Amino acid sequence: MKTIVIIPSRFGSTRFEGKPLALINEKPMIQHVYERSQNASRVDDVIVATDDQRIVDAVNAFGGKAIMTSDKNRSGTDRIAEAAEKIGLEMDDIIINVQGDQPLMDPRCLDQLVQPFYGDPGIEMSTLAYKIVREREITDPKDVKVTFDKQMDALYFSRASIPLARDPAMRHDTFKHLGFYAYTRHFLEIFRKLDEGTLEAVEKLEQLRVLEHGYRIKVVVTPYDSPEVDLPEDIPRIEKLMGNT
Repeated sequence: MKTIVIIPSRFGSTRFEGKPLALINEKPMIQHVYERSQNASRVDDVIVATDDQRIVDAVNAFGGKAIMTSDKNRSGTDRIAEAAEKIGLEMDDIIINVQGDQPLMDPRCLDQLVQPFYGDPGIEMSTLAYKIVREREITDPKDVKVTFDKQMDALYFSRASIPLARDPAMRHDTFKHLGFYAYTRHFLEIFRKLDEGTLEAVEKLEQLRVLEHGYRIKVVVTPYDSPEVDLPEDIPRIEKLMGNT
Protein backbone atom coordinates (compact mmCIF):
# COMPACT_ATOMS: atom_id res chain seq x y z
CA MET A 1 0.00 0.00 0.00
CA LYS A 2 1.51 3.30 -1.17
CA THR A 3 0.62 6.83 -0.14
CA ILE A 4 0.64 9.35 -2.97
CA VAL A 5 -0.04 13.09 -2.77
CA ILE A 6 -1.87 14.41 -5.82
CA ILE A 7 -2.20 18.19 -6.09
CA PRO A 8 -5.00 19.25 -8.47
CA SER A 9 -4.01 22.50 -10.11
CA ARG A 10 -5.80 24.85 -12.52
CA PHE A 11 -4.41 27.98 -14.12
CA GLY A 12 -7.80 29.58 -14.72
CA SER A 13 -9.55 31.27 -11.81
CA THR A 14 -12.17 33.99 -11.76
CA ARG A 15 -10.65 35.60 -8.67
CA PHE A 16 -6.94 34.92 -9.18
CA GLU A 17 -5.81 33.97 -12.69
CA GLY A 18 -2.62 31.92 -12.70
CA LYS A 19 -2.64 31.42 -8.92
CA PRO A 20 -0.48 28.25 -8.89
CA LEU A 21 2.37 30.15 -10.56
CA ALA A 22 2.14 33.27 -8.39
CA LEU A 23 5.50 33.97 -6.79
CA ILE A 24 5.84 33.73 -3.03
CA ASN A 25 9.33 34.56 -1.80
CA GLU A 26 10.52 34.18 -5.40
CA LYS A 27 9.14 30.65 -5.85
CA PRO A 28 5.87 29.61 -7.55
CA MET A 29 3.17 28.79 -5.02
CA ILE A 30 2.80 25.27 -6.43
CA GLN A 31 6.48 24.65 -5.64
CA HIS A 32 6.00 25.55 -1.97
CA VAL A 33 3.08 23.12 -1.70
CA TYR A 34 4.91 20.38 -3.60
CA GLU A 35 8.10 20.58 -1.52
CA ARG A 36 6.22 20.65 1.77
CA SER A 37 4.23 17.58 0.71
CA GLN A 38 7.47 15.76 -0.05
CA ASN A 39 8.61 16.32 3.54
CA ALA A 40 5.80 14.23 5.05
CA SER A 41 7.31 11.01 6.35
CA ARG A 42 4.45 8.74 5.21
CA VAL A 43 4.31 10.09 1.65
CA ASP A 44 5.89 7.94 -1.06
CA ASP A 45 5.46 10.32 -4.00
CA VAL A 46 4.00 13.71 -5.01
CA ILE A 47 2.36 14.51 -8.35
CA VAL A 48 0.68 17.64 -9.71
CA ALA A 49 -2.42 16.96 -11.82
CA THR A 50 -3.28 19.81 -14.18
CA ASP A 51 -4.83 20.67 -17.52
CA ASP A 52 -2.41 23.49 -18.32
CA GLN A 53 0.99 23.13 -19.96
CA ARG A 54 2.31 26.24 -18.16
CA ILE A 55 1.87 24.47 -14.82
CA VAL A 56 3.50 21.28 -16.16
CA ASP A 57 6.48 23.33 -17.36
CA ALA A 58 6.81 25.13 -14.01
CA VAL A 59 6.72 21.85 -12.06
CA ASN A 60 9.28 20.25 -14.37
CA ALA A 61 11.51 23.31 -13.97
CA PHE A 62 11.88 22.78 -10.22
CA GLY A 63 12.32 19.02 -10.61
CA GLY A 64 8.81 17.94 -9.67
CA LYS A 65 6.40 15.50 -11.31
CA ALA A 66 3.30 16.61 -13.20
CA ILE A 67 0.67 14.85 -15.27
CA MET A 68 -1.71 16.32 -17.82
CA THR A 69 -5.40 15.61 -17.24
CA SER A 70 -8.55 16.50 -19.15
CA ASP A 71 -9.93 20.04 -19.11
CA LYS A 72 -13.40 18.46 -18.93
CA ASN A 73 -13.04 17.41 -15.26
CA ARG A 74 -15.85 18.96 -13.23
CA SER A 75 -13.87 19.08 -9.96
CA GLY A 76 -10.49 18.52 -8.36
CA THR A 77 -11.73 15.11 -7.21
CA ASP A 78 -12.34 14.05 -10.80
CA ARG A 79 -8.93 15.36 -11.81
CA ILE A 80 -7.27 13.35 -9.03
CA ALA A 81 -9.20 10.22 -10.01
CA GLU A 82 -8.04 10.56 -13.62
CA ALA A 83 -4.44 11.04 -12.50
CA ALA A 84 -4.64 7.99 -10.20
CA GLU A 85 -5.85 5.89 -13.12
CA LYS A 86 -3.14 7.17 -15.46
CA ILE A 87 -0.31 6.39 -13.06
CA GLY A 88 -1.76 2.95 -12.28
CA LEU A 89 -2.41 3.16 -8.55
CA GLU A 90 -3.79 0.07 -6.83
CA MET A 91 -7.26 0.14 -5.28
CA ASP A 92 -5.85 -0.05 -1.73
CA ASP A 93 -3.31 2.74 -2.27
CA ILE A 94 -3.94 5.92 -0.27
CA ILE A 95 -4.31 9.16 -2.19
CA ILE A 96 -3.90 12.50 -0.40
CA ASN A 97 -5.67 15.44 -2.00
CA VAL A 98 -3.61 18.56 -1.20
CA GLN A 99 -4.92 21.91 -2.42
CA GLY A 100 -2.35 23.94 -4.30
CA ASP A 101 -3.17 27.24 -2.59
CA GLN A 102 -1.88 26.36 0.90
CA PRO A 103 1.87 27.14 0.73
CA LEU A 104 2.24 27.13 4.53
CA MET A 105 0.95 23.58 4.91
CA ASP A 106 2.84 21.70 7.64
CA PRO A 107 3.99 18.27 6.34
CA ARG A 108 3.21 16.68 9.71
CA CYS A 109 -0.50 17.19 9.13
CA LEU A 110 -0.34 14.79 6.15
CA ASP A 111 1.14 12.10 8.37
CA GLN A 112 -1.71 12.69 10.83
CA LEU A 113 -4.25 12.56 8.01
CA VAL A 114 -3.30 9.02 6.90
CA GLN A 115 -2.73 7.59 10.39
CA PRO A 116 -6.34 6.31 10.81
CA PHE A 117 -5.95 4.06 7.76
CA TYR A 118 -3.29 2.04 9.58
CA GLY A 119 -5.46 1.45 12.64
CA ASP A 120 -8.86 0.71 11.09
CA PRO A 121 -9.14 -1.20 7.80
CA GLY A 122 -12.74 0.01 7.47
CA ILE A 123 -11.69 3.64 6.99
CA GLU A 124 -11.65 4.79 3.38
CA MET A 125 -11.68 8.59 3.72
CA SER A 126 -10.30 11.11 6.21
CA THR A 127 -9.91 14.87 6.51
CA LEU A 128 -8.44 17.49 8.85
CA ALA A 129 -9.88 19.95 11.37
CA TYR A 130 -8.25 22.75 13.33
CA LYS A 131 -9.56 24.35 16.52
CA ILE A 132 -10.36 27.95 15.67
CA VAL A 133 -8.38 30.56 17.58
CA ARG A 134 -9.22 33.60 15.44
CA GLU A 135 -12.78 34.53 16.37
CA ARG A 136 -13.50 36.00 12.94
CA GLU A 137 -13.23 32.54 11.38
CA ILE A 138 -16.19 31.28 13.41
CA THR A 139 -18.62 33.46 11.46
CA ASP A 140 -16.79 33.95 8.15
CA PRO A 141 -18.47 31.77 5.46
CA LYS A 142 -15.11 31.49 3.68
CA ASP A 143 -13.91 29.33 6.59
CA VAL A 144 -15.78 26.02 6.55
CA LYS A 145 -16.68 24.56 9.93
CA VAL A 146 -17.02 20.87 10.84
CA THR A 147 -18.68 18.93 13.65
CA PHE A 148 -17.96 15.30 14.49
CA ASP A 149 -19.14 12.55 16.82
CA LYS A 150 -17.30 10.83 19.68
CA GLN A 151 -15.77 8.35 17.22
CA MET A 152 -14.37 11.32 15.25
CA ASP A 153 -16.64 10.69 12.27
CA ALA A 154 -17.89 13.84 10.55
CA LEU A 155 -21.47 14.86 11.29
CA TYR A 156 -21.66 17.95 9.10
CA PHE A 157 -19.65 20.61 7.28
CA SER A 158 -20.98 24.14 6.93
CA ARG A 159 -20.10 27.70 6.02
CA ALA A 160 -22.26 28.72 8.97
CA SER A 161 -21.20 28.64 12.62
CA ILE A 162 -21.67 25.10 13.92
CA PRO A 163 -22.52 24.25 16.57
CA LEU A 164 -24.39 27.50 17.27
CA ALA A 165 -24.87 27.96 21.01
CA ARG A 166 -28.48 28.73 21.91
CA ASP A 167 -27.17 30.20 25.15
CA PRO A 168 -24.65 32.93 24.21
CA ALA A 169 -22.89 32.45 27.53
CA MET A 170 -22.04 28.84 26.73
CA ARG A 171 -18.43 28.38 25.65
CA HIS A 172 -17.46 25.61 23.25
CA ASP A 173 -14.76 24.84 20.72
CA THR A 174 -15.41 25.47 17.04
CA PHE A 175 -13.40 23.57 14.45
CA LYS A 176 -12.39 24.80 11.03
CA HIS A 177 -12.24 22.28 8.23
CA LEU A 178 -8.89 22.20 6.43
CA GLY A 179 -9.25 21.18 2.79
CA PHE A 180 -7.06 18.08 2.86
CA TYR A 181 -8.50 14.64 2.13
CA ALA A 182 -7.12 11.14 2.09
CA TYR A 183 -8.92 8.22 0.51
CA THR A 184 -8.21 4.82 -0.90
CA ARG A 185 -8.36 4.72 -4.66
CA HIS A 186 -11.24 2.26 -4.23
CA PHE A 187 -13.31 4.87 -2.41
CA LEU A 188 -12.24 7.65 -4.76
CA GLU A 189 -13.81 5.68 -7.60
CA ILE A 190 -17.04 5.44 -5.57
CA PHE A 191 -16.94 9.13 -4.67
CA ARG A 192 -16.55 10.38 -8.23
CA LYS A 193 -19.64 8.43 -9.36
CA LEU A 194 -21.99 9.71 -6.64
CA ASP A 195 -24.73 12.12 -7.64
CA GLU A 196 -24.55 15.66 -6.29
CA GLY A 197 -26.54 16.01 -3.08
CA THR A 198 -28.93 18.73 -2.01
CA LEU A 199 -26.76 19.85 0.90
CA GLU A 200 -23.71 19.96 -1.35
CA ALA A 201 -25.59 22.16 -3.82
CA VAL A 202 -26.74 24.52 -1.05
CA GLU A 203 -23.42 24.86 0.79
CA LYS A 204 -21.19 24.38 -2.28
CA LEU A 205 -19.15 21.82 -0.34
CA GLU A 206 -18.25 18.66 -2.24
CA GLN A 207 -17.51 16.63 0.90
CA LEU A 208 -21.19 16.79 1.90
CA ARG A 209 -21.90 14.45 -1.02
CA VAL A 210 -20.10 11.70 0.89
CA LEU A 211 -22.22 12.19 4.03
CA GLU A 212 -25.49 12.51 2.12
CA HIS A 213 -24.87 9.14 0.51
CA GLY A 214 -24.23 7.52 3.89
CA TYR A 215 -20.44 7.13 3.86
CA ARG A 216 -18.06 7.99 6.70
CA ILE A 217 -15.38 10.66 6.81
CA LYS A 218 -12.90 10.29 9.65
CA VAL A 219 -11.89 13.66 11.13
CA VAL A 220 -8.38 14.18 12.47
CA VAL A 221 -7.80 17.27 14.62
CA THR A 222 -4.42 18.81 13.88
CA PRO A 223 -2.54 21.57 15.74
CA TYR A 224 -1.22 22.88 12.41
CA ASP A 225 -3.27 25.56 10.67
CA SER A 226 -2.92 26.01 6.91
CA PRO A 227 -3.74 29.52 5.66
CA GLU A 228 -4.98 29.71 2.07
CA VAL A 229 -4.18 32.14 -0.72
CA ASP A 230 -7.49 33.27 -2.21
CA LEU A 231 -6.52 36.62 -3.74
CA PRO A 232 -3.29 38.35 -4.80
CA GLU A 233 -3.45 40.58 -1.73
CA ASP A 234 -3.07 37.48 0.48
CA ILE A 235 0.51 36.93 -0.70
CA PRO A 236 2.23 39.60 1.47
CA ARG A 237 0.52 38.11 4.54
CA ILE A 238 1.73 34.61 3.61
CA GLU A 239 5.27 35.85 2.99
CA LYS A 240 5.27 37.53 6.39
CA LEU A 241 4.08 34.30 8.06
CA MET A 242 6.80 32.36 6.24
CA GLY A 243 9.34 34.74 7.67
CA ASN A 244 8.11 33.93 11.16
CA THR A 245 8.44 30.14 10.79
